[in-house]
Amino acid sequence: MSSKPAVPHATGKVVLIGAGPGVADLITVRGARILSQAEVVLYDALVTDEMLALCPQAEKISVGKRSGQRSTAQDVINAQLVACAKKYRLVVRLKGGDPMMFGRADEELRALEAEGIEVEIVPGITAALAAAASTKQPLTKRGIARSVAFFTSSTAPNHPEQTTLPDCDTLIQYMGGKEAIATARKLLAQGRSPDLPVVVVENCSRDNERVMRLRLCELEQGLASCHGPVLVMIGDAFEPR
Repeated sequence: MSSKPAVPHATGKVVLIGAGPGVADLITVRGARILSQAEVVLYDALVTDEMLALCPQAEKISVGKRSGQRSTAQDVINAQLVACAKKYRLVVRLKGGDPMMFGRADEELRALEAEGIEVEIVPGITAALAAAASTKQPLTKRGIARSVAFFTSSTAPNHPEQTTLPDCDTLIQYMGGKEAIATARKLLAQGRSPDLPVVVVENCSRDNERVMRLRLCELEQGLASCHGPVLVMIGDAFEPR
């Protein structure tokens, strides 16, 4: 009597969800709905407890990555995602902000696609837009600022440090706490005015959000008092009304 051939186990689906800037009610409706259905959630260090409360049914795995701190290596996260997709039907990779903005989504997408795993991406509100709303400072302004550049000085291991800055009216530096001094000095060396307005937002959208309004010459002194995630916004669009 012959036995039936084993039926191959179908892999699950992985959804990369943007958690937004911090507070739980800034996640999208679609993101919250899928999160409430997930069987397992792999989440970043910037994801809050309030956000995780939206998925009480799920197994939760911390894969936090914070600059300058001990964190889970990206290749380990990739392997965890693949392993979870082979075990669960619905896997969520929950990322702060938007997955496609400095979220290392490309590395995770390549790892999952190489295994033939279905992937969906749900966008989130990125920190720059949340900070603009929180401070009531538009990133563009008619007649003053019509171009915006998002950049970070953080690089992958063994990659050279960024030596130039984007040539735009408005500059938005992600993860800018430690790099603020270098950014200010580069801009001053380019001939930018020492009085160029700067808005620094720490812990954007959270209860402990802090906003500092500076000038470029003051940014050169650094941001030693900042300890949470920091966004640095630079440009004439931020001149106080």
